[in-house]
Amino acid sequence: MLAAEKIEVNKDGTRRGLSNLAVQMIAFGGSIGTGLFLGAGSTIHRTGPSIILVYLVIGIFFFLMMRAIGEMMYSDPEQHTFVSFIGKYVNERLGKFAAWSYWLELILAGMAELTAISTYVKYWFPDVPAPLIQVAFLVILSGVNLAMVSSFGRSETFLSGIKVIAILALIVIGVYLVFTHHQNPAGTHASWGNLTDGFTMFPNGIHQFIMAFPMVFFAFQGMEFVGITTAETKNPRRVLHKAVNQIIARILLFYIGSLIIIMAITPWKTLNPNQSPFVQIFNLAGIPGASAVINLVVIAAAMSTLNSAIFSTGRHLYQLAQESHAKEMKAFQKVSKSGIPIVSVLFSAGMMLLAPVISSFNSLGAAFSFIASVSSDIYILVCMLTMVAHWKYRHSKDFRPDGFKMPKYRWSNPLTIAFFIAIFASLFFSHDSLLPAVGAVIWALVFYAVLRRRNTENLGVEDSSD
Repeated sequence: MLAAEKIEVNKDGTRRGLSNLAVQMIAFGGSIGTGLFLGAGSTIHRTGPSIILVYLVIGIFFFLMMRAIGEMMYSDPEQHTFVSFIGKYVNERLGKFAAWSYWLELILAGMAELTAISTYVKYWFPDVPAPLIQVAFLVILSGVNLAMVSSFGRSETFLSGIKVIAILALIVIGVYLVFTHHQNPAGTHASWGNLTDGFTMFPNGIHQFIMAFPMVFFAFQGMEFVGITTAETKNPRRVLHKAVNQIIARILLFYIGSLIIIMAITPWKTLNPNQSPFVQIFNLAGIPGASAVINLVVIAAAMSTLNSAIFSTGRHLYQLAQESHAKEMKAFQKVSKSGIPIVSVLFSAGMMLLAPVISSFNSLGAAFSFIASVSSDIYILVCMLTMVAHWKYRHSKDFRPDGFKMPKYRWSNPLTIAFFIAIFASLFFSHDSLLPAVGAVIWALVFYAVLRRRNTENLGVEDSSD
């Protein structure tokens, strides 16, 4: 009988139970969600084949950000979240703003995935109430997160594996259809020429091309989950090298590979932007029950993202509690015997229970969608601050010359910050994204002003006590 593998226990009681495969699958699960399986048709419809360039450019800058996160996590692998470096190297108030905003953004993302899961399950069970479905899935995945960190890693590997199989199936079937010059019902043929025939960079105008960037940017969100797993990863410094360098190539392969195949099988203008391109391609290939198959895949995709959201929000709240001097936060520092920040995980999952409440009141749906859009825009600001933190780290006494260094940081770091600023600025040039972008700016200013006022009041109390 094989001896049980020894798991390293951190000073705070958490455990390093995640493998390299689990870390990569967590990042994969976070960044490749239901958007690829359901929304790729809408993305393609916006810019045609030039969408591949958009994904490639966004992928390069996300890789640079991941290298920056990787370098900081390599220097201090005890941190439970990369956001903590913002408070450490930039500004304490900005650090709190980033940490709380990112935590809330992940809570809202988890709620959105719960809502999505209930929608997909009702495809088979239309009479089951949506709130009941949401509570059931939340309880199951919370239980997985409360067991052991290795249990979470295995569950995420399984759920992300379903997505990998679906994408690989699309690519393999697509390549077969292209090489056999499959004739579609519309009379067109599968061909690599569909990518270049009548190609123009801006088929629907340059404005649509530019607005594709923020859409694709949000599609990559979740890749940074690598920077949340480090404190609970086996051999973190060795795994960081592999996970950061490999994950971007694999995600780009799946995203870009899928898009190329979809547009090669049928001319992109013939795709229905309101229907899953996976369903359309599998139907063309004559696969029975394509809709049911993809419905199962998107349930797995939504579960994977929700699973990662529960894990990440729990670790973020735990890190916030560790850095806080407030008595109210002390309870969130509790770690279970199995190495889980149990109170932080339970509270974060409990916050996601607002999703069933919202589902019960249709009037709350529009407000939730607006708040979720605002918090998503805040994510861009967190990315900017992360890059600023990296620049500050490089000029601090903590810098490790022998570490996992971001390549050519003197120009790649400012260039990445400038790109993120451009992405955020582009939100103000679209009617659909303008109000959430304004909301994000107001959120940031008010949050920062409140923290500044509290800090001033605390200083006043200390002065009077002296």
